Amino acid sequence: MSAPAPLLALDGVHTHIGAYHILHGVDFEVPAGQTTLLLGRNGAGKTTTLRTIMGLWRASSGRLRFDGADIAQRVTPDIAQLGIAYVPENMGVFSDLTVRENMTLAARGARDADAIDAERLRWIFELFPAMKKFWNHPAGLLSGGQKQMLAVSRAIVEPRKLILIDEPSKGLAPSIVRNMLDAFLQLKAAGATVLLVEQNFAFASRLGDTVAVMDDGRIVHRGAMAELVGDEALQSRLLGLSMGAHA
Repeated sequence: MSAPAPLLALDGVHTHIGAYHILHGVDFEVPAGQTTLLLGRNGAGKTTTLRTIMGLWRASSGRLRFDGADIAQRVTPDIAQLGIAYVPENMGVFSDLTVRENMTLAARGARDADAIDAERLRWIFELFPAMKKFWNHPAGLLSGGQKQMLAVSRAIVEPRKLILIDEPSKGLAPSIVRNMLDAFLQLKAAGATVLLVEQNFAFASRLGDTVAVMDDGRIVHRGAMAELVGDEALQSRLLGLSMGAHA
């Protein structure tokens, strides 16, 4: 029996930003129902890859297929309508709006907060209790960790086929990182499909089913996360680190 088609597949994707050639033939797949990690040193091209998937930067050449559709030349709103949510590194929350108003905007089918699916909102409050606590507070008054929770909550307020998340643990206190990890493990258990960019390898290693490693705009390794976690020499060669030194 042949393996099922991946939910997302990049094949030979090149991206130019002005005069700069950032992605050089990126190839990897995101299986449905799994968490795929995109790892690499700073400047490797990870954020550019996510932005290219979302159509924020247009692929110069190559193929991007999502759920059987070619999305390489589609505009960002159309890509989002297909069922992809994106949590950028800067979180993208509206600081002047309350948590409730941020969530209502993200729930495209809801005219007001009362129209948000109650069961789904209850699930989000279980994942991130701070969202319930600060429901009527301006998002700009939240801590960095709470803003990250809001950004992820916005991405999952409606069912999505794929969630792209850029460095969710960056700059967060260890206790908040642990809370974020617990929430992502629950998302994973619920069958969400996630493509996650992350610098914290210990965090990444707990979540990943599959992994792709980037260097200089290219994919230099693809495989099971368990294989990378179990091979410190491979970690050191690809990422300049080892789990033993960063546990």
